[in-house]
Amino acid sequence: MEFMSPSTWQEALAAKAEHPDAVPIMGGTDVMVELNFDKRRPPALLDLSRVPELGEWGPDGAHLRLGAGVPYTTIVERLDSHAPALAQASRTVASPQIRNRGTVGGNLGGASPAGDAHPPLLATDAIVELASVRGVRHVPAREFYLGLRRTARQDDELIAAVLLPEPTGPQHFSKIGTRNAMVIAVTSFSLALDPTNRRVGTGIGSAAPTPIRAVEAEEFLSAEFDWDNGTVPSEAAVRHFGQLVASAARPIDDVRGSADYRKHALSVMARRTLAWSVTDYRKESKRCA
Repeated sequence: MEFMSPSTWQEALAAKAEHPDAVPIMGGTDVMVELNFDKRRPPALLDLSRVPELGEWGPDGAHLRLGAGVPYTTIVERLDSHAPALAQASRTVASPQIRNRGTVGGNLGGASPAGDAHPPLLATDAIVELASVRGVRHVPAREFYLGLRRTARQDDELIAAVLLPEPTGPQHFSKIGTRNAMVIAVTSFSLALDPTNRRVGTGIGSAAPTPIRAVEAEEFLSAEFDWDNGTVPSEAAVRHFGQLVASAARPIDDVRGSADYRKHALSVMARRTLAWSVTDYRKESKRCA
């Protein structure tokens, strides 16, 4: 197995162009597990840990640009106000050691439907920045996932960053696991309220071949929610929202949980995150009044 370790972004892109079958590695929290268990034996590894640009984050117009190599720990400690749902999801990732090494870029590259970062990226309408020697292109997270572990990234491209919209309203993330820590999600859900555009965003993890949105649930709540006053939705509306979220899922039975349980859990998480979001929305409305 060939091992390449570029020190600049240009060198990394050139190496990927020359070796399109090389597997990028940053934190190694997923790739090394696959190698150790002999589930993957790529012809080459492309180590990106020495490329400084990937570890940078900061404002980029109306977005926050999060380098693909920024670890979860930094997101938790530094970016809670810029990306609340993503920070909440980052807190649930494995152990402190894994959070110190693991990255959103790695989650996107592996594209596991159970990845914790995916639902917040979908709910907030984040943008994935892809780069190659041919140039840079931006793909909305909602168009990034094409199939089971298949994404819009081309073979000669690397994930450079994620562009996160500045939050205009509450964002929340919820996850169900077989225990409280060090666990892959049985299923997960993220909700984002956007009062500026009066839109609702959702993201579902580990309940379909890819991370998905609950589009009908978004449309229903966008029309139902009291954007002016933040009035608590009726019990019937809350339950219907949960049902719409559950109906969007396409789960399977596996060792972590049954399809029926996943749908039930999603309906519960949808109702809970909505309750949390309404509470936050009303607090912010009172503060600004």
